[in-house]
Amino acid sequence: MTPSARGCPPPLSLLTSSQPLRVCSAHSGRRCPLRGAAWGAGGGAVALALAFLPPLLLLLLLVVPGGSYRPVVIVHGLFDSPSDFRHLRAFINESHPGTEVTVLDLFDRGASLRPLWVQVEGFRRALAPIMANAADGVHLLGYSQDTDYLKWLFPRHMKSNLYRLCYTPLGQGVSICNYWNDPHHRELYLNSSDFLALLNDERLHPNASDWKRNLLRIQSLVLIGGPDDGVITPWQSSLFGFYDANETVQEMRAQAVYLQDTFGLKTLEARGDLGGCAVPGVGHTAWHSNRSVYEHCIRPWLT
Repeated sequence: MTPSARGCPPPLSLLTSSQPLRVCSAHSGRRCPLRGAAWGAGGGAVALALAFLPPLLLLLLLVVPGGSYRPVVIVHGLFDSPSDFRHLRAFINESHPGTEVTVLDLFDRGASLRPLWVQVEGFRRALAPIMANAADGVHLLGYSQDTDYLKWLFPRHMKSNLYRLCYTPLGQGVSICNYWNDPHHRELYLNSSDFLALLNDERLHPNASDWKRNLLRIQSLVLIGGPDDGVITPWQSSLFGFYDANETVQEMRAQAVYLQDTFGLKTLEARGDLGGCAVPGVGHTAWHSNRSVYEHCIRPWLT
């Protein structure tokens, strides 16, 4: 079955102009679908695809000539809503008065479980007019769609059995399953994932070149995560590390998607446009309200 027949949309042109993007992303790993410019906290659809659009806290950080700042657009995570980002909005407004900060009010709470291709299209439509009015680009900040609730629903068996649901047509209709990557069932993931495997270009599809080209239009990608996140597993996936078949964490440069530069990660680093910010002592739901994280990992990029 071709990718397009299995839920892969035609190439999306979220960034239709030559507007520059800068990205800070926390928790973009766990084979997270985040692509583009952003600050990310929380691994998955922080996301969504920046190649088309966000999953995690992503943030495009650039200054508009003349003393004003580029608009900041925030995409919330799983079960969140715009009200959850009041602290981050306040941090930005306090340090950079006058900044236009928009938290997209889409797929709130339970609606965040909808398929990620549906969410990508919704966020693309919402971002289009904002981008059209920002000649110098925007800062895109995406917060992860996490797996918090899975620990409650599947406290003992989630890790070993969730693939039985996620790698089915029914499971692929739920956002969490769209980026579930089970290292013990690699072939099932590659053949069944209609979202993440395509974004990572781990399965052949006709949009790979367009998506990679879009990702490489960003100016900087900053990945943010830490060992005390408590949800992102392994936490190093926030920095694009991941498990091997023995559940030993392999860092980003040992990953096939990096070595083969499938979606542009290696190119970004070679350009000097890929960075990381590892912060201990921060729980998963606290990334967007932690002042220290903002001051050390986000504000420095808001220049």
